[in-house]
Amino acid sequence: MKIALHPSQNFNERKGPLDMLVLHYTGMETGDAAIERLCDPKAGVSAHYVVRENGDILKLVDEDKRAWHAGVGSWQDDEDLNSRSVGIEIVNGGHDWPAPSGGLPAYPDAQIEAVTELALGIIERWSIPQTRVVGHSDIAPVRKADPGEHFPWQRLAASGIGLWPDEAGDASQLLATSLKTIGYDTSDLKATITAFQRRWFQHRIDGLDDSEIRARASAVAKLYSAE
Repeated sequence: MKIALHPSQNFNERKGPLDMLVLHYTGMETGDAAIERLCDPKAGVSAHYVVRENGDILKLVDEDKRAWHAGVGSWQDDEDLNSRSVGIEIVNGGHDWPAPSGGLPAYPDAQIEAVTELALGIIERWSIPQTRVVGHSDIAPVRKADPGEHFPWQRLAASGIGLWPDEAGDASQLLATSLKTIGYDTSDLKATITAFQRRWFQHRIDGLDDSEIRARASAVAKLYSAE
């Protein structure tokens, strides 16, 4: 795996232990535009890495520094997630820049292979628990939708990045309880259900509480409780 240096000035010192990995899409028209913004001191945002569509990886901020990618959010009752996480920006237009054919742009195989190798190294170096591998929408469900419902979370889980349920859960379990057990902020329950669907129920994104969603959330919560 080759990683090219492309330093950003947008970082500071961490204020807590590093124990999370946050995955994003760039959500801009081009990768170059996203990289320029992540390195612009006036923008006040950054990430540790950017992964282009062809699998090329750029390192913007050293992992031991606090990049500015997570913003306001929480996970498992922790806040200041910039201090606790490594952030990977994956070049993809997302919901704001759909594919020419319509819908969310695909994530090419070469890009996902690079993300997988990069993420596995980060998880190993920092002993990041699988329950703390998240998407931006997981930690900020009201504000964010990335990396989106086309991101192959199940494929990554099969490679050792995050968790994926192999069996059905208990549809009688309260949805809010299961979501909170996983780590979500449930103060806006519909937004949180939508974020959950983007990751674990990707064929339906409607924010509705029903038996299917309750069963899936219960299965994920069981996995998270066992870790």
